[in-house]
Amino acid sequence: MKIAISALRRLVAGLRAGGRQLGLAGLGLTALASSAMAEAQLEKTEIRYQGWAGQVTFIELADDLGYLAPLKLKWVGNTISGPQDIQTVVTGDIDIGGAFYGAIIKLIAARAPIKAVVGYYGSDDNTYNGYYVKEDSPIKTARDLIGKKVAVNTLGAHLEFVLREYLARNGLTPAEAKQVTLVAIPPVTGEQALRQGQVEVSTLNGVLRDKALERGGIRRLFADSDIFGNFTGGSYVLRDKFIKDNPNSSRKLIEGVSRAIAWAQTTPPEEVRARFERIIADRKRNEDATPIKYWKSTGVATRGGVIGDAELQVWIDWLVKDGLLKQDQLKPSDIYTNEFNHFRPGKTAEAK
Repeated sequence: MKIAISALRRLVAGLRAGGRQLGLAGLGLTALASSAMAEAQLEKTEIRYQGWAGQVTFIELADDLGYLAPLKLKWVGNTISGPQDIQTVVTGDIDIGGAFYGAIIKLIAARAPIKAVVGYYGSDDNTYNGYYVKEDSPIKTARDLIGKKVAVNTLGAHLEFVLREYLARNGLTPAEAKQVTLVAIPPVTGEQALRQGQVEVSTLNGVLRDKALERGGIRRLFADSDIFGNFTGGSYVLRDKFIKDNPNSSRKLIEGVSRAIAWAQTTPPEEVRARFERIIADRKRNEDATPIKYWKSTGVATRGGVIGDAELQVWIDWLVKDGLLKQDQLKPSDIYTNEFNHFRPGKTAEAK
């Protein structure tokens, strides 16, 4: 009888231990099942976007890193400006696009139904937008720009706003600033336009700037980082309706993009460049990948592109001062959400 009771006790203990293991295994299976169900509940699985020739967007990087699966990307062509990119989001021809905050704010002020969701570009010591003149140019100060032509990639965007702030900080009146002519020129031809005398100043950044500097004969007049320091200058946007109709897909997309930005922020630049070069080769768009060797940093000021009030308020204030917005017409929280960012405040994403 004692032997039987002892055996029964051992059996019960074994079942209890096994039950704990089965319970842990069950929890693991439940987590996997929940994850699979969440993925299965993605409302939209194809994301349309525009690219940039010779560059890799963080949307494309996120896809290559495996952060978007099972979402699939559909490239619908290339853009050369942020305003065009986000206007294409507004019309519904693409699902995600990015631009300078000033352009985003102006669109939202005009009742465009979009929301900024993750910061994706900016300026720092390695990555910035410079305003260049020829080495022998007589232009030395902001006042010397009166009556001159300045090449920018598009009107009403980052490069125009920075130039106008530079002029204002250096004492030019609005009437004098209007005498500085902006000329919209594709970035890839900005250096040529400067050297051939079509413009007196050309804006250059990233790989195009570094290649031009290697050839010599030009010098920097000023840069956006001279005025604003290190800052995130723009973000990707989604349509309000897209977010409402596709909350799970929106989260998957933006969490993936923010993780890709963080990866590029924390990975050695040579490894990032190697991956960019391979992505460009694999997508077979008949483009020149050599500029990638000049890539140095993301320029994004916060981990994973988390957006903050301050980086938007500076542009809201500027637009109010310029008469393009009414006082208190918009506040930063009207413009952005960090809801889908993998590194959003209060989320312990850093440990993942």
